[in-house]
Amino acid sequence: MAVEAFARAKINLALHVTGRRSDGYHLIDSLVAFADLGDRITVAPAKTLTLTITGPCAHGLSATDNMCLSAARVLHPTRGAHIFLDKLLPVASGIGGGSADAAATLKALARLWNTPLPPASAILALGADVPVCLKGSAGRIRGIGDQITSTALPDAWVVLANPGIALATADVFRTLQQRENPTLQALPHFPDAATLAAWLHAQRNDLEMPARHLAPIIADVITSLNTRPGCLVARMSGSGATCFGLFASQTAAENAARSLQIAQTGWWIKAARLTR
Repeated sequence: MAVEAFARAKINLALHVTGRRSDGYHLIDSLVAFADLGDRITVAPAKTLTLTITGPCAHGLSATDNMCLSAARVLHPTRGAHIFLDKLLPVASGIGGGSADAAATLKALARLWNTPLPPASAILALGADVPVCLKGSAGRIRGIGDQITSTALPDAWVVLANPGIALATADVFRTLQQRENPTLQALPHFPDAATLAAWLHAQRNDLEMPARHLAPIIADVITSLNTRPGCLVARMSGSGATCFGLFASQTAAENAARSLQIAQTGWWIKAARLTR
């Protein structure tokens, strides 16, 4: 019997780099949300472990060296399964695609194999974003991704835009000049999207400037989002190059996405609701 799991897109609404440990791991303080779009994982019984990748964003992904396979081996080093990844999110785009796929694989295989999830240390070893993707709901993320505090977010919509550029997280961190930055301001109650946007305007993404150094078009993406009617704030997510615009309503977000799709036919553009 096949088991399915949804790998939601992760959005860093704000991301502060607050230091670097002696072992090279960066410390972060980030407010993370998830969108109601993403990749789809399906797992089925098999004697050996295999991965098949389909979907509009499958090009260039390896079916032999992939985080889905790594997650499966962490859960059980020798058991078999056929993993199907329907890849709908851009690769290396700052919205947690690989980490979300790994988390969804863990969930699906744990059900298929009727086995508990691995310990927190093993999950974190797969990647700093995997623990929060496994949780799958909004939260404040600190440390190296191991400290997660649930956060209530208001009803809101986003437009996600990627100019068709893949950015390696390691390259963006290598370009980062200032690694000791202040933490997020205290999180208030967010009764609506406007309150969330006002708070976000006082925060930042410390990876945005190094990412823009590597891919200057990111500045154009943010400007394009900011100039859409109804956009409350626009910023890059994660290590880029995907950027988001925050909107208070579905109508405003979908109108903005349509107009941006007409203006930028080569970009990946989606409107989505933030999950609460």
